[in-house]
Amino acid sequence: MSNPVTLRVLGTSVTLLEPIRLRAEEELGIRLEYRIHDTQTAQRIAVMQPESYDLYDQWFHNIDFVWPARAIQPIDTRRIALWEEINDLPKRGRLHQEDRLASGSLPCDRLFVQRDASLGSHPSELISMLPLTHNADSFAYRPERLPTSLAGQEESWSWLLDEGWCGHIALQSDAAIGALDAAMAVQAKGLAHFENIGNLRLEEIDQLAAILIRLQRHGHFAAFWSDDHEAGELMLGPDVHIQSLWSPTLMQLHRAGVKYRLAIPKEGYRAWFGGLSLSRCVEGRVKDAAYAYLNWWLAGWPGALMARQGFYISNPPRARDHLSAAEWDYWYEGKPATERLPGSDGEPLIEPGEIREGGSYAQRMGHIGVWNSVMDEHNYLVRKWADFLRAGR
Repeated sequence: MSNPVTLRVLGTSVTLLEPIRLRAEEELGIRLEYRIHDTQTAQRIAVMQPESYDLYDQWFHNIDFVWPARAIQPIDTRRIALWEEINDLPKRGRLHQEDRLASGSLPCDRLFVQRDASLGSHPSELISMLPLTHNADSFAYRPERLPTSLAGQEESWSWLLDEGWCGHIALQSDAAIGALDAAMAVQAKGLAHFENIGNLRLEEIDQLAAILIRLQRHGHFAAFWSDDHEAGELMLGPDVHIQSLWSPTLMQLHRAGVKYRLAIPKEGYRAWFGGLSLSRCVEGRVKDAAYAYLNWWLAGWPGALMARQGFYISNPPRARDHLSAAEWDYWYEGKPATERLPGSDGEPLIEPGEIREGGSYAQRMGHIGVWNSVMDEHNYLVRKWADFLRAGR
């Protein structure tokens, strides 16, 4: 009898969870090695060391780096049993035709492999990444610290630049994410207007950087974080009262008893879509095991676990089969919790009567302002973003 196949999965703590690893090993009869890094390190390894992993678990905007580097190979959707069940959000850019088509790095624009081996939105049987988890992000704040000047106002990305929060604001440190939050804030505040906020021109990047550096030298920003653990520590501390956040951090704050509110910005959320890609080096039995793991992610149980930490899955009805009616109503329908609900660790998280900010799945994912992006001038943005991060030192 041959030894179990070992799959090496490169990614971040966002989705590489221990309960997922253990359940997949049990059900698939394989061994899984999760190689967890911060966002930028995972992306760099994915590009430069495809021989060091078999599957790459990150986000669609990262495809703009790994595909041109030929670090990953196409996924054959004919080997994905539930491919047709995946909804239109990653395939067409929106759940419903009446939803606005947001700017940024739309998953659909880099999903399908075209005849010339480029990526595009024209459907084909080969894809760059299997679309799986996704969410609509914004920022969270401590309601008791809300400046009086903002009381009663509709929530806006501009709040990140309000003088009333000065010295108590944190942003994500990755330029592909943090700069988008900052650009949304700058535009919402009326300090600049960007033609395409998901793809800034050189002069617009200069304009954004100048504004942020001025604020940084004024002491406006308290900190920058690289992963959800760091973000949680900041919000649990005394200095940060408002910051852009990811859902696992919200769950951490929730369990710690911290009173916060996740904003529903009038300008729309910053959305992301994650998934799994095949290393260009994977082949044979390991490749077969990788396809088994891809299919397993769509089977329902993983999607249900992701829901319990605030994420959506690309084929929700399968996840519904593994959620209680109360869980489905809270996480996907936007209804008040009718009973105490568990988090992804199985421990109590949501109390009866609580309701998810932003409403249902359709409402939240229909209110996207921009997708996480890799801009045409990304390298220049990274340099200017680094100047901004250094400006307060």
